[in-house]
Amino acid sequence: MHGTITTYFEDKGFGFIKDENGDNRYFHVVKVANPELLKKNAAVTFEPTTNNKGLSAYAVKVAVESKYIHIAGERIKITSIKSFNRFTKQVPVEAQIDKENAVLSAGLLMERIRPKQEVEKGATRPLEMLNVTTFQNKTFTFSELEIDIEETMKALKNL
Repeated sequence: MHGTITTYFEDKGFGFIKDENGDNRYFHVVKVANPELLKKNAAVTFEPTTNNKGLSAYAVKVAVESKYIHIAGERIKITSIKSFNRFTKQVPVEAQIDKENAVLSAGLLMERIRPKQEVEKGATRPLEMLNVTTFQNKTFTFSELEIDIEETMKALKNL
């Protein structure tokens, strides 16, 4: 079962986990596989149980936070992200997608199944884009056809 540590009393060696059902479960540090990672809001996995005082957890394991974020096949070190911004750019309607390098996404699938319409030569359409810039001045650019821009922005804001 998965959950999040809501409270941890380091001096007393116990705390509480809110499980995936929204229930609070007691846990003790001796039931934690990696106690050095215990902290409030840490994601955990555990085995649910019940004792005479109520819901509890054993075999608790704190999820190790990744040092990297993966976006459309790119591995970017979290601490090297300097900035990120979302923007819209106009692209030709008949622009082809680089199918060899594109990651399968909802945007790409919709583009493939959308009925083809006659378009004026030179017509453009808006395309949502995301730039991620590192402290090494490397910029990664992703389009809505490669990634879910909303979800990626949420993930980046939560880093």
